Amino acid sequence: MPRGLVALAVGGFGIGLTEFLIAGLLPQVAAGFAVSEAAAGRLISGYAVSVAVGAIALTAATARLPRKHVLVGLVVLFVLGNLLSAIAPSYPVMLLGRIVAALCHGSFFGIGSLVARSLVAPERASRAVAVMFAGLTVANVLGVPFGALVGERWGWRAAFWAVTVIGLLALVGIVAFVPSHVGQTPPTVPTGLRAQLGAFRSGQVWLTLVATALGYGGMFGAFSYIAYTFTEVGGFSSADVAWLLMVYGVGLVVGNLIGGRAADHDRDRALVLALVGLTVTLVVFGLLATSATASVVLVFLMGVFGFAGVPGMITRVTDYAHGAALAASANVSASNMGNALGAWAGGLAITAGLGYTAPLYVGAGIVLTAVFVMTVAAHRARPAVRQARASAVRR
Repeated sequence: MPRGLVALAVGGFGIGLTEFLIAGLLPQVAAGFAVSEAAAGRLISGYAVSVAVGAIALTAATARLPRKHVLVGLVVLFVLGNLLSAIAPSYPVMLLGRIVAALCHGSFFGIGSLVARSLVAPERASRAVAVMFAGLTVANVLGVPFGALVGERWGWRAAFWAVTVIGLLALVGIVAFVPSHVGQTPPTVPTGLRAQLGAFRSGQVWLTLVATALGYGGMFGAFSYIAYTFTEVGGFSSADVAWLLMVYGVGLVVGNLIGGRAADHDRDRALVLALVGLTVTLVVFGLLATSATASVVLVFLMGVFGFAGVPGMITRVTDYAHGAALAASANVSASNMGNALGAWAGGLAITAGLGYTAPLYVGAGIVLTAVFVMTVAAHRARPAVRQARASAVRR
């Protein structure tokens, strides 16, 4: 495994921790700044909005710069944001730190995925992306308990100091181990804003972005209310929710690695199967949510199938966008937009009195739409895929 890829994974881990650990620290942060729970919650929602905005804006602004230099700048921004959060004297400064740290999130994973795949042979591209995203999935497992544990022992500021140190380690690793020539944008890749936007003329790019948004949205629509499903339907205690979420996080790690390998073998088939698997899992989860044993197994499978498509979706959108970094970052924005859609739709179902299993069925319906979109995309791409394979055999 290239050491530069490990450095990217460390950066992904730090960024993932920043996103997730705040959930376990909200009570302490709210008490520390004497603000309401709702105001403290804006540290989460403000981060999410900034991710979506930063993914497009920063990628477009830095399109002509060497990718390694951009990654270094993004990690510096990440370190500064977390340092600002750690020393924040007031709530507005804390919120500013969260926004600054969030701006690098989407661009880091978008541009980082292009750098990751350039570090390995073409036939291992999706696996390389999966390794980089492994940091994010591990952070999903550890983020909330890490924040809660460190906050309980040394105070919430210590958690942000720890993430700042992780960011510095990632910065050193990227500077030392990502080769400079890898950081150069190939001459065949569009760099100007107009050329980058031209990549979105491809119907396959749009189909992939829509499938990403719907696939992520369906999973997140169910996940947003999964704690209520566990406690109100499955009979678990509130204390059980933490370890159940860790089971889900382990599923994300497993699905990410399996999905990367499967996508390198037959990407479109792997993506369709991942979405079908997620649809079936959510429906079965809704039917068996009263069973504690089934809930543990199904929340794990929800993580596996939910993240199995991520590496393939990113390599697919960048392939059809001819390597345009803006398309890679747009994929991250699409997943965040899907998260918002899914959470909104799941909340509507609960408000309508359909019960705490309703978000699972709503999520399944959204993912089923993604299956249709991805099937159409795969069918339309089949002639080009066959031609590419035939050319590879001739070579």
